[in-house]
Amino acid sequence: MSYSVGQVSGFAGITVRTLHHYDKAGLLSPSDRSPAGYRLYSDADLSRLQQILFYRELGFPLDEIATILADPQANALDHLRARHRLLNDQISKLQRLVEVAEQAMEVQQTGVELSPEERFEVFGEVTFDLTYATQAHLKWQHHENYQRSMARAAGHSKEDWAQIMAEAADWRLRLTAAFDAGEPADGERAMDLAEEHRQHIARWFTPCPTDVHGRIADGFVTDPRAFALAVPPTEQRPGLAPYLRTAVHANAVRRSPADDA
Repeated sequence: MSYSVGQVSGFAGITVRTLHHYDKAGLLSPSDRSPAGYRLYSDADLSRLQQILFYRELGFPLDEIATILADPQANALDHLRARHRLLNDQISKLQRLVEVAEQAMEVQQTGVELSPEERFEVFGEVTFDLTYATQAHLKWQHHENYQRSMARAAGHSKEDWAQIMAEAADWRLRLTAAFDAGEPADGERAMDLAEEHRQHIARWFTPCPTDVHGRIADGFVTDPRAFALAVPPTEQRPGLAPYLRTAVHANAVRRSPADDA
């Protein structure tokens, strides 16, 4: 069967102008012409067009596609391997750009008003996951404690954040030491560390009664992004998040409601 340029354009989802360009470039010339001189494409032409569109989707330039189609058995695999490497490189570059964009948006989401350089200097690898911050904002934006916490975070200076992170780093060292030493999660040492974490939140962000602290600790187990805010991935151990949760709940049991202030 033969197909007009308009029909092929409809089949392939490309413009007539593109088909004319392929013809002019010698990449896809119709096999026949109508008595009036109009282009007519055969089934073989459509098969070749499919190959062209496949390579175009992968980003091949037209001259390289022409080279591949001239001797597909000899050239296609090498060209595809090269394109595969290039695409992976592009994916890596795009991923880095995505991370930069997320870091820029992150400042707006978390309320921490530091420059990117200051944030890197202060926070290091302890970072706010953008999706986690966004979900937290949507879920808790009208909650008084959340609003208070964000307001206090926004009001902290670079020096405040440096002190916050130094306290947190020291606490993490003692937490992982207790865990590595096999201290029981419901023992005095672990519960004291849990209480220290609760007081740290209350001192720098928002009042943190034991029931609230328990919900935070539950999040450490159910959402790795939440636990990464407390313990960076490079410092984590398997089982550390449940260990901390157990310590937090054990600490709540040993305390009286009056102690939550």
